[in-house]
Amino acid sequence: MANAVQAHESVAQADAHAPHAHIQHDTNTGISNTKLGMWLFLASECLLFGGLITTYLLYKHPLEGPTPKEIFDIPFTSTSSFVLLMSSLTMVLAVSAIERGDHQRLRIWLGATALLGATFISGQIYEFTVFVREGLGFTTSRFSSAFYTLTGFHGVHVTVGIVMLMSLVLLSLRGKLPEHRAETVEIVGLYWHFVDVVWIFIFAVVYLIP
Repeated sequence: MANAVQAHESVAQADAHAPHAHIQHDTNTGISNTKLGMWLFLASECLLFGGLITTYLLYKHPLEGPTPKEIFDIPFTSTSSFVLLMSSLTMVLAVSAIERGDHQRLRIWLGATALLGATFISGQIYEFTVFVREGLGFTTSRFSSAFYTLTGFHGVHVTVGIVMLMSLVLLSLRGKLPEHRAETVEIVGLYWHFVDVVWIFIFAVVYLIP
């Protein structure tokens, strides 16, 4: 009997010190506290972007300065938007890679996602530069203030996402992102998909709706 107890304790200790041991801290909803926290954060972000979009709709008709029809380059912005939406695909591939334990492809897809996001930000900076050159500054009108605040705030979110992605790449290179931490990549993926979905609404409201 004593030998059986000792054997059971030895197995328990071995499991506790296993390299891939992972304790799930689930909530009553069935998901981890970390993932639940991210969902709550994204819910609050929905309210924030909802307020910014509403403000833009209230001031979308400029009383002074150039009008949106005069300065917006829809084909250019559409291409930039497509680049950002494609990054959601590479993010899905990154999550799939770490679940398979393929760390090389994980780093490739994370880097590709960050690169696509950086391309979108570069396009946004170029677009803002053109608008300012054509006379649409941040304080030109209430329309311009609402426009730059909405799109610029989204750009900040994309930039934060890029930093998160590159942090995951560094962790992977250092061997600190094993398979049992796949949820970390998934949570960053949730944030990135949220940023992409929000841009769909912003693009439709700002550039497509006359």
